[in-house]
Amino acid sequence: MARTALLLIDIQNDYFPGGKYPLVGIEAAADAAAELLRAAREEGLPVVHVRHEAEEVDAGFFGKGTEGAHIHPAVAPRADEPVVVKHNVNSFLDTGLDELLKSKGVGSLVVAGAMSHMCVDAATRAALDLGYGVTLAHDAAATRDLAFNGTEVPAASVQAALMAALEFAGATIRPAKDIAGDWPA
Repeated sequence: MARTALLLIDIQNDYFPGGKYPLVGIEAAADAAAELLRAAREEGLPVVHVRHEAEEVDAGFFGKGTEGAHIHPAVAPRADEPVVVKHNVNSFLDTGLDELLKSKGVGSLVVAGAMSHMCVDAATRAALDLGYGVTLAHDAAATRDLAFNGTEVPAASVQAALMAALEFAGATIRPAKDIAGDWPA
């Protein structure tokens, strides 16, 4: 039987207040992700952390070797939890993440992290394409206000549109507290 794993994507210091690229609602999302992490550890489920790192130190955010690129303490990995470092939006692209998950017998993922409209979206879609079942904890993910063609789009609308699109694409969208009490098979 395939296992479920928790995939925590880019919950890093630069996304928090005082960081180089703060997100709307990141602290609440990190709290929900921390609850998932606690529950996954209690259940003995595999946990994989993903950390985005720019290849240059002076990047807009997540600069190589900077404090902002570190995983936030709220979801700090334990020594036995792998950290996959990526340089692209898609956590599966050029990282070995798929191989790592397969080596652990993982067939379904619970996803949490940031930014919802970028890396969470890309990883969720890639995981679905690779045949994983995906449950996305909508309240354990954060984004920011965006703009397009003169239209301002508040973060809450970005989040809602993305969750609707990912649900349509095949992901299951649930709140973290419900997932932590009832992990997908």
